[in-house]
Order: sequence, then structure tokens, then C-alpha cells
Amino acid sequence: MPLYNHLKEYRARLGVNQQQMGAMAGVSRQTISQIERGDYSPSVTLALKLAKLCGATVEDLFRYEEEPSDETK
Repeated sequence: MPLYNHLKEYRARLGVNQQQMGAMAGVSRQTISQIERGDYSPSVTLALKLAKLCGATVEDLFRYEEEPSDETK
């Protein structure tokens, strides 16, 4: 998945666990875990909410990278 994130690092700076971050964002602990692992891409609304909670911009928290096409591999 080409969406990378720094959610775990920002969450650690806040001193909260996944359960607490999920409660703050209105999602489950599992959702936070899946985002951190890169298994789930959050909606724009959730990405904005997480960035605000972390005191960061969406661009600070998330990074999108294009996957190489078959022609460039």
C-alpha cells in the first residue's frame, strides 16, 4: 500500500495508547492499529481528525508514494 504514516510516533509523543487514541478519534483500537501497520487507509475526515489530535498536518502524519508501474520495474 503506498500510504505511509507516522501515527505511532505521534501517538507515542502524546503518551497515549491505541485504545486511548481510538477513543479520542471516535474509532476502535483495531482501526488505529490497522492504520499504524499500513493495513487500512483512513478516510479524509479521519486523517484530518488524527492530524488535529496529534498537533500535526495531514502531510506530517501521512505520506503517499506512487507504486512503480509495470513499465518502470
